[in-house]
Amino acid sequence: MKFLPIADIETALRIYYQYPEIGHKELKKLFSSISNSTLSKYMREIRRVQAARNVKTCTMHSVNTRTAYEVMGIDVDDLEHRLAKLKKLGMR
Repeated sequence: MKFLPIADIETALRIYYQYPEIGHKELKKLFSSISNSTLSKYMREIRRVQAARNVKTCTMHSVNTRTAYEVMGIDVDDLEHRLAKLKKLGMR
């Protein structure tokens, strides 16, 4: 499954560290231009992986943030490195 690029490094990191579980609202922030149908496809794929790994969530409308980022190929360590570099260069 192909995933959209993230909207912003800082937003992606804020969501990752702030929310142990995410839902449609957070995914819409993470991907600025995402349709509801694409969003539903993402959620189904993340839930499929969660079920295979036996990862539970508190509500049926959310997914585990760590699992979601792994499934979507978002490398948090790389984002942190990039953000630090941008700050060092005075671009953030």
